Amino acid sequence: MSLQIETLEKNMAKLTIEVAVEDLEKAMQNVYMKMKSRINVPGFRKGKAPRKMIERVYGAEIFLEDAVNQVINEKYYEELKDSDLEVVSSPKIDVVQAEVGKPVIFTAEVATKPEITLGQYRGIEVPRQDLTVTDAEIDARIRSEQEKNSRMVTVTERSAIDGDTLTLDYKGTIDGVAFDGGTAENATLVLGSNSFIPGFEQQLIGTSAGSSVEVKVTFPENYHAKELAGKDAVFACDVKKIEVKELPELDDEFAQDVSDFNTFEEYRQSVREELEKQKADRAKENRREAALGKAIENAQMDIPEAMIQTQVQSQYDDFAQSARRQGIQPEEYLSYMGQTPRSYMEQMRPRVTNGIQARLVLEKIAETEQIEPTEEELKAEIEKAAASSGLKVEDLEKMEGIVDQIKEDFRINKALEILGETSVEVDVQPEAAAE
Repeated sequence: MSLQIETLEKNMAKLTIEVAVEDLEKAMQNVYMKMKSRINVPGFRKGKAPRKMIERVYGAEIFLEDAVNQVINEKYYEELKDSDLEVVSSPKIDVVQAEVGKPVIFTAEVATKPEITLGQYRGIEVPRQDLTVTDAEIDARIRSEQEKNSRMVTVTERSAIDGDTLTLDYKGTIDGVAFDGGTAENATLVLGSNSFIPGFEQQLIGTSAGSSVEVKVTFPENYHAKELAGKDAVFACDVKKIEVKELPELDDEFAQDVSDFNTFEEYRQSVREELEKQKADRAKENRREAALGKAIENAQMDIPEAMIQTQVQSQYDDFAQSARRQGIQPEEYLSYMGQTPRSYMEQMRPRVTNGIQARLVLEKIAETEQIEPTEEELKAEIEKAAASSGLKVEDLEKMEGIVDQIKEDFRINKALEILGETSVEVDVQPEAAAE
């Protein structure tokens, strides 16, 4: 077997691989052993005909195509592993020679990892972020917790008002005839939620539990059920129950119920501190992402189209596989979204391209900064990966390439930290108002 490598433009390479006759013969024998039970030869029981007899009846090339595909698949990856090429795309295979009794010759055109020249990546200016936590934000978070701890109380002493929750039976008719979807029992409806046909909820305000009322509405012209659009309807409604949401008082007892604090003021202060931490964490991520974006702009690289296409296809395949696991055909799922596989993949291109650029920049920064994990850091990362995957450390370490991947991820994360920590926050001047 021999390999020749030709460097092409735009980070592409062409591999010419020659596979020995002996390897082709072994492959043809393997194909024969797999196929012989399915081939009929007069005078022989299925699976008992010698290879030479099958080739005499059906032609010497009967096993050739499958054998060539086998040796191409095997030898391409063997040669690639022994070469110094960093291939970042699927190969485009072209068979040059495939004949019985002769070496197989084929070419594989591939994209190689592009070289990258870094621009400025330390001291990049990024927008200053406001970390102030306002009283309104604290109130909103506490109100959310208050809503979670609310309870529904049945109303008996008054009629329904906006905001109440009604339990009711209803039956809708058009010109005296019931229609599909117009009947329900024990339905719940929050008055003022505008979740039903326009005008329906307003006519239930003022009703009492146990009362019956006719609600007259007109379906909107753009109603999703075309057979009902624009039609006048009457709903006979029986109001069975009226409830109101009761919120707990914001006092020390509330604080004790929802937190580990004894007083409401202590609880409120803890909410402030939690929001401050969340804002600081989010600001840290935003700072890193902004610095990374600028570092990508400042870098020079020529990403081969095949590299982008390979990753787009890979991500689409992952999506398609996930859809099929849920019992949905990916094409059918995309059609619901008004898309096709082609348009979906085209939509993915910018995100995939940006991801490739980001990875290349971070890898180059890690190389430039000579980032490598210490033994202690690597051990900690391996233990973390084992814990998240539910595997034992020793089992994880036996998996091919996993430790190298953990090392590379560590280097990438550290490079991203350098970008964020060395960036400089600046005030962003608001754009001048248009005259």
